[in-house]
Amino acid sequence: MSQDMTVNVDDGIINIRVGAIILKNGKLLMAGNSRESYHYTVGGRIKFGETAKEAVEREVFEETGVHMKADRLGFIHENYFRGDAPSNMGKLIYEIDYYFYMTVPEDFDPVSMTFMEGDNEEKLTWVDLEGEAPYYPEFFRTELKVPSDEVRFFTTDER
Repeated sequence: MSQDMTVNVDDGIINIRVGAIILKNGKLLMAGNSRESYHYTVGGRIKFGETAKEAVEREVFEETGVHMKADRLGFIHENYFRGDAPSNMGKLIYEIDYYFYMTVPEDFDPVSMTFMEGDNEEKLTWVDLEGEAPYYPEFFRTELKVPSDEVRFFTTDER
């Protein structure tokens, strides 16, 4: 169970990924790094042999140092975009994301607000859903304001 669910296809990449919806006091915990000018969900790629739920719980622990359970699946996002990291710059990426609402303990506080992702230092940030700071997925700006018990499906295509 060590291989990420990412596959090179022609000149592109397919990723299968999870993201955590960690809400507290009207803010969403997100990650970012010095390379990008936007924030993204705590999470990462599913490893071969894991379920999406296992992957999101593992990723949350790896990035926050806190064991947290997935409450329920909130969104599935089919996403085409161009890579902006040095390893995938300009490549077409097709990504399937599973976003889980997490059961956030009242006393939740990340063990550290920084963590390493490969050779890159990433930082956790509490993002105001009403704020102007750019973050992905963009549909969170409206959808997290009206939670639903249904799993919602979104497609973004930036080809």
